[in-house]
Amino acid sequence: MFKEKLQPFIDRYNDINTLLSSQDIATDITRMTELSKEQSGLSALVEKALIYIETADAITENKELLSDAELGDLAKEELSELEPLLPQLESEIKILMLPKDKNDDKNILLELRAGAGGDEAALFVADIFRMYSRYAEQAKWKMEIISSNDGTAGGYKELIAQISGENVYAELKYEGGIHRVQRVPDTETQGRVHTSAITVAVIPEVDDVEVDIKPNEIKMDTYRSSGCGGQSVNTTDSAVRLTHLPTGIVAAIQDEKSQHKNKAKAMKVLKARVYEHMLQASLDESASQRKLQVGSGSRSEKIRTYNYPQNRLTDHRIGLTLYALDDIMSNGNLKLIFEPLMAHARTESIKEAGL
Repeated sequence: MFKEKLQPFIDRYNDINTLLSSQDIATDITRMTELSKEQSGLSALVEKALIYIETADAITENKELLSDAELGDLAKEELSELEPLLPQLESEIKILMLPKDKNDDKNILLELRAGAGGDEAALFVADIFRMYSRYAEQAKWKMEIISSNDGTAGGYKELIAQISGENVYAELKYEGGIHRVQRVPDTETQGRVHTSAITVAVIPEVDDVEVDIKPNEIKMDTYRSSGCGGQSVNTTDSAVRLTHLPTGIVAAIQDEKSQHKNKAKAMKVLKARVYEHMLQASLDESASQRKLQVGSGSRSEKIRTYNYPQNRLTDHRIGLTLYALDDIMSNGNLKLIFEPLMAHARTESIKEAGL
C-alpha cells in the first residue's frame, strides 16, 4: 500500500526534530547543520504525506458510512471531492520521494566546441552561446566567459563559460552532447543546406573537498599567448596548460595577461573536468544510474538537431519535435525543451525506484 511507503519518511522527520532539540546536537555545529539540511529536504515530502494519509483515512471512513441511512448521502458527496485528490497527491509525492542529485544546486562550467563543419560550426557555437545567455538572463543567472578561441570567420572554435545561480546544473545538465545544425551558410551561393555539429559539455563546479588534486599530480606548462589579448601577448609566457597526470586531462587558459590569473582559471577548469571524469566513470559502472539519465550523458551522443529551413528543433532522446526554432534561438525560450526533458527524467526515475 502506498501509505505504508510514506511512514519511514515521517518517522525520520520526527526523529530529526527530536535530535535537533537535544543538548548534545546543540553543541555539535557540524551534526546540527547536517540534520537541519536533511530536515529541510524532507519537509515538503512529509507535509504532502500527512495530507495524503489524512485524505486516505477520510475516504475509508466515508466509504463505511455509505450504507448509513442518515449520513450516506453526505458521505457520497464528500467522497466525490476526496477521491480525485488521492492520485494527484500520489503523483506529487512520488516526485518528492526521488533521490536528489547532489549536483543540482551547483554552478557549472559550460564548454562549447566546434566540431564537423569548420567555420559554420564555429558560428553555431556563438549562436548556441547566445541562446544560453538569453535563458540565463531570464533565470537571473550570472554568466562569465572563462576562455575563448575565436573562429577564423567569426564565432568560436571553443568557448568556456561559468554560469552561477539557483538550480543551474539541475536545469542544464541534460544539455551535454552533440548538437547538430542544418542550415544554408552565408557563404553558400547555391542555396544548399549544410550540416555542422558542435559539442556541449555541462560540468558542475567543485570545491577542494570533492576533488583533491595533489600538487605532484599536476604538470604545468607555460607558453606565449596567441590572438587578441593586449600588449603582453606574444611577449611573455602568460598562457598556462595544466595536465592531470593520473587521468591525462588537460586545461589550458591564455585569456588573461597574468600567468597567475590564467593558472587559477585553468585549475578551476581542470578540477571540474576531473570531477566530470569521475562522474562518468561512476555512471558507466552503474546500470541503474544510467537508466536515470536522459540519454547516456556522453559528449559523443547526438542529442539534438536544429533545422533552420524548417524552423524545427528535434531532441532525439525523447522524440520531441518543436517548430519554434526561431523563438528558442532568438529569445532563449528553452523551457519548451527543458520541461519535457525533466518530465521524462522524473518518469524514468519513478519507474526505476519502483514507486
